[in-house]
Amino acid sequence: MKLELQKGSRSKILATLILGIMVVFVVRLFYLQILQHAHYQALADQEQIQTLKIPAKRGMIYALDGSTPTPLVMNQTVYTVFADPTATTDDVKIIDAVQSIAGGNARSGLQALLARKDTRYQILATKISRTQAEKLKALDLNGIGFQEESQRVYTEGALAAQTLGFVDYQGQGQYGVEGKLNSELTGTDGLLKTVTDVSDVPLTIGDKNINKPAVDGTNEVLSIDRNVQAHVEQTLSDSLKKIGATNGSVVVMDPQTGHVMAMANLPSFDPANYGQVSDGSVFNNPVVSAPYEPGSDIKTLTMATGIDKGVVSPTATYYNTDHIKIDDITVSNADLGHTGNITFQTALNYSLNTGFVTVAERLGDGSNINLQARNTMYDYFYNHFKLGQLTGIEVSGEVPGTVIPPTEAEGNAVRYSNMAFGQGMDDTMVQVAAAFSSIVDGGLYHTPSVLAGTVDANGAYTPNPIVTPTRSISQSTADQVREMTHVARGGLFGPADKPGYEVGGKTGTSQTLINGNYNNNQTVGTYLGYGGGDTPRYVIMIQVSGQNKAFQGGRDAEPIFTDISNWMLDYLRIQPKG
Repeated sequence: MKLELQKGSRSKILATLILGIMVVFVVRLFYLQILQHAHYQALADQEQIQTLKIPAKRGMIYALDGSTPTPLVMNQTVYTVFADPTATTDDVKIIDAVQSIAGGNARSGLQALLARKDTRYQILATKISRTQAEKLKALDLNGIGFQEESQRVYTEGALAAQTLGFVDYQGQGQYGVEGKLNSELTGTDGLLKTVTDVSDVPLTIGDKNINKPAVDGTNEVLSIDRNVQAHVEQTLSDSLKKIGATNGSVVVMDPQTGHVMAMANLPSFDPANYGQVSDGSVFNNPVVSAPYEPGSDIKTLTMATGIDKGVVSPTATYYNTDHIKIDDITVSNADLGHTGNITFQTALNYSLNTGFVTVAERLGDGSNINLQARNTMYDYFYNHFKLGQLTGIEVSGEVPGTVIPPTEAEGNAVRYSNMAFGQGMDDTMVQVAAAFSSIVDGGLYHTPSVLAGTVDANGAYTPNPIVTPTRSISQSTADQVREMTHVARGGLFGPADKPGYEVGGKTGTSQTLINGNYNNNQTVGTYLGYGGGDTPRYVIMIQVSGQNKAFQGGRDAEPIFTDISNWMLDYLRIQPKG
């Protein structure tokens, strides 16, 4: 009886022990599977779910060939060859293969790179082609890997370099359109979040899959015409060598739309090899980023202001003595001898400063450039012609320049007498060309732009909508000033133009400020003009300069205009005036 009791007690103890162990397991499982479910689920996801970036393709950049988009900047797949020095088995074979196949793209000192067994990543060659990469892969070299990358290819070499800009090693657009429209060109990377197997191969099933497609960058079409751009660059290069200038810029604009057909600057650079540039200033686009005192080109705007306000006309006269006194300074003409009672047309023909200071005076009380005159000039220069403010052109680095308002102490009569003939103010070429274009197009100001439209993934071209222009001056004023520039050119340079066309323009010679003083031995020569048949089709602005060199608009810049203008008449197949 006592033995049976003991046997029963052992069974109860064992059962109790087993039950206790089961309770511990249940509690532990409850803790792990219920209370700690989220934690261990996250650990499992971390091991099994991979987030993969789907790179977006950078948008291409097109130029126009007439009216047809043609690729100017494309993308090319290239490869970086790297080695894991701890895994390579035949360094001599690797060195021979990389040098013979990668050629100049192979790094120097390959033997030393492979000898660094304390690292697992050494770059052996960069920017090799797909064909080169496949040849290396076929050799099945131990410890060798490949990284696929994309690089920009500039199909026309250095054509329109400062307008295009470039893409740096981090894939970011710098300068030009590449910099200004970097976000639009970059696009948005896609996302693939998926369950993978032990080899990190994405599975096609599972509720963890997230697939966000990449949105490729926009393919932008520039208003730059590759044929016009090429001719302008060649003409500018040849002309600078001929006259001994070190710097030159040209902008060609459609006055009816504000679209820039060419924008050229020298010196320039090759966007594909921007890393070889020693002077970073060549990346800038002086047409939009280098304000200067435009000089006598501005006389067309002063005249337009006077005619629009009804205080002068082309045939109205003033008495010229070659000198005119404003407060404590005397303004003189560069071209002396056209004295007496002369018309404002004559003043424009010979670019007489006195004539345009007189226009400024007549905007006031007739004998002084008073506050009324200054307010009117500022209103037209700044608000109507948009000088001294950003145009919004789609090229990085644009600066506004300066037009001093009469509310500031420096905006006095002396300052505005200088502004009447284009000094005492800082403007960019694109501002001046756009303002002059408004005169050429009947008083309508079109915001300058280098964008013509876009090309979709299927290659279809969609032009941008036409932007409504603003009115700078009346149609009548514009017609009169345009004719004045036509007459002025005809008297000096007309014989150089193709017969049967209407071509007009204005010379400009600007002194430069050195240590706060104007220097006659370093001047900037400009020419600003238009051309066409019954309707003006283009505006061209030329600028040439050089350190310690004096250039003149008529002697040095005008011949460049003539060359481009005559070529444009043929290229655009413009019919002579009817």
